[in-house]
Amino acid sequence: MARKPAKPRAWQRMLSGRRLDLLDPSPLDVEIEDIAHGLARVARWNGQTQGPHIFSVAQHSLLVERIVAAADPGLPARWRLMALLHDAPEYVIGDIISPFKAAVGESYKTVENRILSAIHLRFSLPGETPAPLARVIKRADHDAAFIEATQLAGFSVEEAASFFGRPALRMRDVAALIAPLPSNEVEERFLRTFRVLEARMAQGDS
Repeated sequence: MARKPAKPRAWQRMLSGRRLDLLDPSPLDVEIEDIAHGLARVARWNGQTQGPHIFSVAQHSLLVERIVAAADPGLPARWRLMALLHDAPEYVIGDIISPFKAAVGESYKTVENRILSAIHLRFSLPGETPAPLARVIKRADHDAAFIEATQLAGFSVEEAASFFGRPALRMRDVAALIAPLPSNEVEERFLRTFRVLEARMAQGDS
């Protein structure tokens, strides 16, 4: 009798030993160390950026969090943490460029949102980002993309503006965050920022 083919593997093993199921992710299998390690090694812009190091998703996430915080200095720590984690699913599914996401369609977004919800729940955040905050994060994400595109990825200002709009912030406000750094340094910065925000949440800044 012919053996039934094995069910395709839908989980990823992490260095922590956790196994995250992409189809049914559990918050119990999410560890911030895995997220930081993975995001620090995933390249933005498919690696097509200037400099001796990649510009990683972890560094982009730090940039977005700073833009969000600069726009509203009184923003509670939990919302800043959601900004920091806005691309966290990419620690397991990678950074898919927007044109390919459009080609794949809603199936990709469904998987991404399911993982993001598990990540949020793991760190005592709402499973779904509140709509007003989602708009703030999206604007900051576009501002960060404009800066990265023009400073690192070879876009002209006009070309980047046509895709992302022009950011209101001044370049000197984020200059220290845009230079690509070694992955271990970015990983440490990401973890340090996460722990500061987590501690503020625990102290009631939520």
